[in-house]
Amino acid sequence: MEDAKMPDLTPTPAWRKSTLSDGGNGCVEVATNLPGLVAVRDSKDPSGPALTFSSAAWNDFLAGIRTGEV
Repeated sequence: MEDAKMPDLTPTPAWRKSTLSDGGNGCVEVATNLPGLVAVRDSKDPSGPALTFSSAAWNDFLAGIRTGEV
């Protein structure tokens, strides 16, 4: 089995929280400034791992949320 490769997170991700998070502790942060990728991490563990998605997959996910599909 081949090891998964870490995506290149350069330039440095510009992390942001949802404006709907109300400053609570159960938030995720999203970085959308990466070429072709969107990174997501737990805001309580900023040095921990980040999940990455293609920009197309992320846009499909958001569209599903907006239409109530997800």
